[in-house]
Amino acid sequence: MTKKKKLQFPTAYTILFIVAVMVAVLTWVMPAGKYDSLAYDSGSNVFTVTSATGEAMDYPPTQETLDKFGIKAELSKFVDGDIWKPVGIPGTYTELPSNPQGIKELFQSPINGMYEGVDIIIFILIIGGFIGVVNHTGAFDSGIAHLAKTLDGKEKWLIIIITSLIALGGTSFGLAEETIAFYPILVPVFLAVGYDAMVAVASIYVGSSIGTMASTVNPFATIMASNAAGINWTSGIVGRGIMLVVGTGICILYIIKYAEKVKRDPSKSLIFAQKEAIEKKFLHATADKETREYDTRTKLVLAIFALSFIVMIYGVSKLGWWFLEMTTLFFVASIVVAVIERIDERAFVSEFINGARDLLGVALIVGIARGVTMIMDHGLISDTMLYYASNIVNGMGKGVFINVMMVLFAGLSFFVPSSSGLAVLSMPVMAPLADVIGVPREVVVSAYQYGMGMMAFITPTGLILASLMMVDVTLDKWFKFVMPLLGILFVFTSGLLLTGVYL
Repeated sequence: MTKKKKLQFPTAYTILFIVAVMVAVLTWVMPAGKYDSLAYDSGSNVFTVTSATGEAMDYPPTQETLDKFGIKAELSKFVDGDIWKPVGIPGTYTELPSNPQGIKELFQSPINGMYEGVDIIIFILIIGGFIGVVNHTGAFDSGIAHLAKTLDGKEKWLIIIITSLIALGGTSFGLAEETIAFYPILVPVFLAVGYDAMVAVASIYVGSSIGTMASTVNPFATIMASNAAGINWTSGIVGRGIMLVVGTGICILYIIKYAEKVKRDPSKSLIFAQKEAIEKKFLHATADKETREYDTRTKLVLAIFALSFIVMIYGVSKLGWWFLEMTTLFFVASIVVAVIERIDERAFVSEFINGARDLLGVALIVGIARGVTMIMDHGLISDTMLYYASNIVNGMGKGVFINVMMVLFAGLSFFVPSSSGLAVLSMPVMAPLADVIGVPREVVVSAYQYGMGMMAFITPTGLILASLMMVDVTLDKWFKFVMPLLGILFVFTSGLLLTGVYL
């Protein structure tokens, strides 16, 4: 008798391909269209207005020009570079000839996405090489063993500290893609203290998501959206501060509850079937491999390791660094570790390449996800979705309006996962609707952040698939873990938005 093969949840690659097919189909059934856009050209010191059909005209960089096109933003926001992307002009949506994406475009999209995302792909590969070199020294295993002893009985503080710190990074400068670098470091630590890999993913990814969801001074979300909406970014900061503190607290308590259950009984883990494979992958020390002594040189290697991430965070938040600078930092750090440890040149190259190879799948996921977004852009349906979304909320009562607005922003962010991209696309169109309903514009900015933030927990076009792939966890297991938390956060954010509307 033939044994029936058990159905398995598809891999991240297959999920993204299915999403790409769905988006490609939408380009055949949805009308194509675009809003006119306005952008500031600092080189020529002019506003360039590009029509939906592609014609461009230059206008003087004055407040009168912005008022003429109904863009309620200060001139200085463009001139100073606070708004650096083209802004949609409200009331200018134009239907265009359909540009459906066929089989050719569908199969080209992953390749196009890799071209588009080459900066983050190289960053991930260099991070993998750096991790490979540090793992080769044995310092990481020694440090984990030492930390596990230190945290004995106080393991929950690991969740509290990691989630809080990453949430602070998310709320201040939009810490997101950079968290990919943290998984190889932190997953072994969580495993060593008796938790499962899901706790590590949750502490890192949920921390980043709740931080960006409750952005307070994040230039890529709050400041960009507020500028595009024509208000000061400090408007509504109290409500978003409450969201940050309470929301992070909710997430931490939720993660701790699951983590303690797993620690008491490992069979309660959502990924118990993968326990042995995950531990084999991340806990390098084995019975036949003696753990390195936790001596001065070990501490020096670990200090360089930790300092690399501290410098990265400082560089991004204070020095305007992006992927080129971050990638260079980790490449140099890997060489410094090799020199301190006197690693043979051949061994260094071999371990660096092996480490990069371990993260190759993650790098490809990022590129493929970018390709999905490009299908929609080329199919000219991004602005169409925004146009229909703006029509849905017309004439609603205040309470219904603001909560429907949050749901609409969540839906739009599935197709436009970039926080700054969604801000400049949607705010000039959506913010004026608040004036008609009698809702403060800052509450619409909050609805944008909360909707986009909640979708970030689960959207395949964002970072979640790349994050889960770091620890070989499938999306269905993540859904089982995170959906109850999303339900709690939805109720809380809905109440917070209603408070902003009526008080």
